Formats: sequence, structure tokens, C-alpha cells
Amino acid sequence: MKRILLLATALIAAYPLSGYGENNQSDITMNENLNLTREWDKVFPQSDKVNHSKVTFRNRYGITLAADIYIPKDAAGPLPAIAVSGPFGAVKEQASGLYAQTLAERGFLTIAFDPSYTGESGGEPRYVASPDINTEDFSAAVDFLSTRDDVDPARIGILGICGFGGFAINAAAIDTRIKATVASTMYDISRCTANGYFDSMDADARYELRRQLNAQRTEDAKNGTRALAGGVVDPLPDDAPQFVKDYHAYYKTPRGYHPRSLNSNNGWNKTSSLSFINMPILSYSDEIRSAVLLVHGEKAHSRYFSEDAFKKLKGGNKELLIIPGASHVDLYDNLTAIPFDRIEQFFREYLN
Repeated sequence: MKRILLLATALIAAYPLSGYGENNQSDITMNENLNLTREWDKVFPQSDKVNHSKVTFRNRYGITLAADIYIPKDAAGPLPAIAVSGPFGAVKEQASGLYAQTLAERGFLTIAFDPSYTGESGGEPRYVASPDINTEDFSAAVDFLSTRDDVDPARIGILGICGFGGFAINAAAIDTRIKATVASTMYDISRCTANGYFDSMDADARYELRRQLNAQRTEDAKNGTRALAGGVVDPLPDDAPQFVKDYHAYYKTPRGYHPRSLNSNNGWNKTSSLSFINMPILSYSDEIRSAVLLVHGEKAHSRYFSEDAFKKLKGGNKELLIIPGASHVDLYDNLTAIPFDRIEQFFREYLN
């Protein structure tokens, strides 16, 4: 179990701009260019059914976010729109882009964005995670979509994968503009950081974690740099649990590796974990009135996060969907496991 916790800690702490509508030239749209990649560099093939371009927008902390926008070809009239992000430590060229492109093929205008401080998005220092800022990133995406002429602002949803499933639920609790939320293979990063996997940490273990992280802050201050926690462990130890092997099979192989992905490379800023210990992100999830769909794999090590989150949700517009035989990582890119038909049906019902 100690080895599992150590691996888990590493995992956790581990074109010219186009596509703008006339109304988007405002304070939420950046006039400066980020260093955005011109070529298609996703880990999934490009669809010929949608138009793709890159856009940027600004969150309320002034951080510029980079996103891929996917618009169905020959789309007419204002469309329902969906903002997608995740997994935690991934970039938009990985799972979130696959989800966004697939949903655009099904008639939605979608964006897949890099969270603050990561990928092609702005923010210094790099590779910082925050329960507040990463929740805000979803609301900033809603700001951006709401101002587009080709989006119906009354029909906007969000979709979060893995750790960003938790942030998506948190965003739904605060942002009443969000009409429907999907959390796929969800992690509650606050709970996982403060309690460890499977709630295995007690107060003494949590104190030791705080002590270590604050000692790291001192070292970072002395060195003028910020140490990184490391991405997915590589090479795999002989006794690695299956879920770590699954992460490795995605992030560290051609299947899902991306040079900008934190999980594929050197991971998060180590001290990012500090804020998650004290700030539970799902405190007010029981007050969400809009629709929520939780999707999780039957064999996922993380399944308990969705099951417990669902128990707290209220109302007849909430659903927990367990995918038979699926692991946590299957819901990143396994098109036979991801229930796109149900996800499409859910968004069509509640973004009506």
C-alpha cells in the first residue's frame, strides 16, 4: 500500500487565431498571440466532418487560455455548445480533444481547452493546479462561448474528464449558465490529495504531507525555481498496480503521449497539492439544479469518486452510468467504451 501511495502522489502532483464572432473582440478575448501550434498535433486523427481552428480567451484572473474549437460542417443557426477539459495533467491534444471533436461530429459546437498554467495556455509559474482557478477555467469557457454569434447562450454545457470531471461538477454548482454537465471517469482531486487513494490517509499522514510540501516551498524559494513532481512513473516498477500500468499505457506510449502533457512528462509543480488539502471542491454539489451525468468504468480504481458524488446530487435530472468491463483509462480514448450515444442524448435533452 505504501508503494501505491507513493505512485499515487507522483500521479497527482504529477494558426493564427481564428473562429471569432464579431462580438468576441472584447476583454475576454486576447489580442496577443500565444505560441500556438499550427499543425495538427493531436493523438487522434482529424475528422473531415468538422471545421477546426484555434481560439484564445481570458479567465477572470487574467490568464489566457488556449483552445481548439470544433464546428460541424454546414452547421446552421446558433448551436448548442460544450466546453471540454481534462484529464488532470493532460492537454487538449489528448482525451478532451477526442471528446470535443466527436461531439462536434454529432452536431454540437465544442471547444477543448488547456487549463491555466498548462499546455498552450498562459499563466506563470508553469504547471500549477488550483481548485479555484481550474473551476474558473470552465466558467471562462462559458463566457467565451456565450459571446459567439454561432452559439445559443441558453444551451451551453460542459464536460470534464478525470480530475476535470470534479472541477466540472464544482463549476456547475456555482455557474447557473451551465445547463448540463458530464463528468467522465471522475476524480475528486481534493479528496484524493487530502485522504489518499481509497481514503487511506489519516490526520497524521496528512500532517506529514503538509510538512513535506511546505519544506518544498522553502527549497523552491531558496532555489528560485519550482520542483516538479514527475509525471506517470516510467519505467514501471514490477509491483505497479494495474491502474498505474493503465496510465503508463496511455501517457507513455504512442497511444496517448504528447510533448506538452504533464502526465506524459515531468508532472505538476509539487506544491500544487497544498491548496487541494484545505479546499474540498464538491462542498455544494448537492445544490446543483441543472442536469448532471456521471460516467464511470465498472473496473475503474476511481469508481468510488463518481458513486459517492452521485449520492450527494439531488433531483431527477441526475444520472450515474457505469460502463461494464471498462477501466478508468478506457474512458479516455476507447471508442467502444465511451458511451457517446448516451452523452449525445443527454446533452440534446438538457441543451434544448
